[in-house]
Amino acid sequence: MTPAALTQPTPQQLVLSGCWTARGLGKGGRQFVSLPPLARQAALPGFETAGDGPLTADASQIEALDTAGAWVLQQWLLQQRASGHEVTLNGLRPGFAQLLALLAEPTPGTSVAAKAPAPASKPHPGWIEALGRRSIDALRQSAALLGFIGETALALAACIAHPRRWRWRAIGHNIRTAGVDALPIVGLLSFLLGVVVAYQAADQLRRYGANIFVADLVGLSMLREFAPLITAIIIAGRSGSAYAAQIGTMAVTEEIDALRTLGVDPLELLVLPKIIALVITLPLLTVFADGLGVFGGMVMARAQLGVGFGEFLDRFVKAVSITSYLTGLGKAPVFAAIIATIGCYQGLQTRGGADSVGLQTTRSVVQAIFGVIVADAVFSVAFSVLDL
Repeated sequence: MTPAALTQPTPQQLVLSGCWTARGLGKGGRQFVSLPPLARQAALPGFETAGDGPLTADASQIEALDTAGAWVLQQWLLQQRASGHEVTLNGLRPGFAQLLALLAEPTPGTSVAAKAPAPASKPHPGWIEALGRRSIDALRQSAALLGFIGETALALAACIAHPRRWRWRAIGHNIRTAGVDALPIVGLLSFLLGVVVAYQAADQLRRYGANIFVADLVGLSMLREFAPLITAIIIAGRSGSAYAAQIGTMAVTEEIDALRTLGVDPLELLVLPKIIALVITLPLLTVFADGLGVFGGMVMARAQLGVGFGEFLDRFVKAVSITSYLTGLGKAPVFAAIIATIGCYQGLQTRGGADSVGLQTTRSVVQAIFGVIVADAVFSVAFSVLDL
């Protein structure tokens, strides 16, 4: 291996030769970096003081160049520029020139590569531009969600046409995790909500001697509105986020791509079982929430208004019709479809790493709760128009 060398045949001409590598430079490579340009003649034989004109460096005799040698050469060029000499590097092999250009910013005054202009700073967008960008992004997200709903519908139709493609074990697992495991939290919050509704109404009813009408208030409010809505919100925060996190983690670890490679449709394996399981479990959870919510109202009515359980139930049966009960119960499957669809969609949109998983999980919860409340408002308007 020929050591790296730097000679000066004439005051304005330099010759670089040898192996400009970590091994070829050895300890001598420090001389090219540590010494000022005009002091090199004391360290290198034949190196004369350069004049004020441009310098020409012949690099055609460089046999090898690695990142260490390219760094040393780059530092040498920088020092020549600092001393006021314009250096033209000639004869460098294309591969060596690319390595030198990639290692660091090109040196001004050399012909190795032209210095790229600094990117112009973008002005901060105004509120109109920001609003337009957000609107366009929202439209794109809406279109992508509609496309996902269409793909899911096609996958459901394929499973209906070929019953053997149903993932019954996955559906049963999701029924347990989204339904049975959610009973304690749904029951507790529904009971407390019934207590709160009866407590807030107790003072006003007592003033007018209408204590018995607490059954009307608790029954209609819990069965028509509060029980389906609070159950859907709990499931959106509990199961919807779990769906997004699970599928998002699989997307980050490329498990979904592996399923597609194996010929397994992720919609049939991951999405449909979750949607079907939640459509089954949310109405059952709503019935459970109805019972505990009414029971909480009964407890508070007895404690604050002196209305016994028998009196409460007798008035409750007269005040609440089967139509009111089915009105609240009919919302649950729609809420379930919204929660599961948004959770699975946001999970499949995950890109990157753990930060993206957390971001998509947060979006799934926010969008699911927003969608549930909007759907509940639409139901209220429709039921009012239909006089239900």
